[in-house]
Amino acid sequence: MPVDVSGSLAFDRIMAFNGNFQDHVLMDKLHMLNISFMVNSMAERRGGCAGNIAYTLALLGAEPLLVSCAGSDFASYRTHLDQAGVRVDGVRVMDDVFTALCYITTDLKGNQITGFYPGAMAFPSAYGFPNLARGDLAIVSPGNMDDMHRLPALYRERGVRFIFDPGQQLPVFTAEQLLSDLEGSLAYVCNDYELGMTCKTLGLAEADLLQHTQWLVTTLGAEGARVRGRHGEDLHIATAPCRVVADPTGAGDAHRAGLLFGLTRGLDVPEAAKLGAVSASFAIECMGTQEHSFSPADFVQRYEATFGAMPFAI
Repeated sequence: MPVDVSGSLAFDRIMAFNGNFQDHVLMDKLHMLNISFMVNSMAERRGGCAGNIAYTLALLGAEPLLVSCAGSDFASYRTHLDQAGVRVDGVRVMDDVFTALCYITTDLKGNQITGFYPGAMAFPSAYGFPNLARGDLAIVSPGNMDDMHRLPALYRERGVRFIFDPGQQLPVFTAEQLLSDLEGSLAYVCNDYELGMTCKTLGLAEADLLQHTQWLVTTLGAEGARVRGRHGEDLHIATAPCRVVADPTGAGDAHRAGLLFGLTRGLDVPEAAKLGAVSASFAIECMGTQEHSFSPADFVQRYEATFGAMPFAI
């Protein structure tokens, strides 16, 4: 079953500064700040929520269709996605802007200076979904706001099961927009901080969200995930152990990929969330959000070590 994955595509340029930012700041000159320093290393990583989710879905053997907008520098990213098995015919390429770009510089104390250029993310994908069918599966992840408003309405109209995941775009939503966009979703997926923001924005208790979505999936970092359903289901999903914690960035996107993969194989949301826990554990083991890999045997072994017998063959 194909999975439509909408959201952001971006490049992350990660730099390390072998010093402390505070040593370069004159407190009496904050009104005319002008700082320059040499960085010691720079790595460029492919990222963006939709790209990350689609990449892990392809590793699992699903058929992700990426729906996003990229810029004139997309060629190398396209090659990477093609090789991974991600369909990119839903990506709109803009020739006069760059793909979204995030510059992150970290000092020795872990302080960060970040600059984000939205680039092509400022434009909607404008994809027409020529083969969209009732019962298909999709996720609306953080990305262009026009897409995040348009696609839930389209999916409801066409009978598509969709997960709504506003993520870091959550502060941009009005209460009316947020309630409209999550309405009728199969699941609302967020971390515990975003859940608190959602309830504050909407003026609703957590349990009341289940009047608008069938399932509420809350990721809790090292504590796993909580899955609640509108019929009273309330389950805790444990984390899957990993060999090393190298970089938690992207674990949430990998979790969503595992969840979606389980749904493509007929699992309900709580059981599918177990696959999300396993796929997230592989992402944590590598620096970067699309650097991890695993074989079907690796995945099954880790799943069964945590949750027991794998519910299907992969």
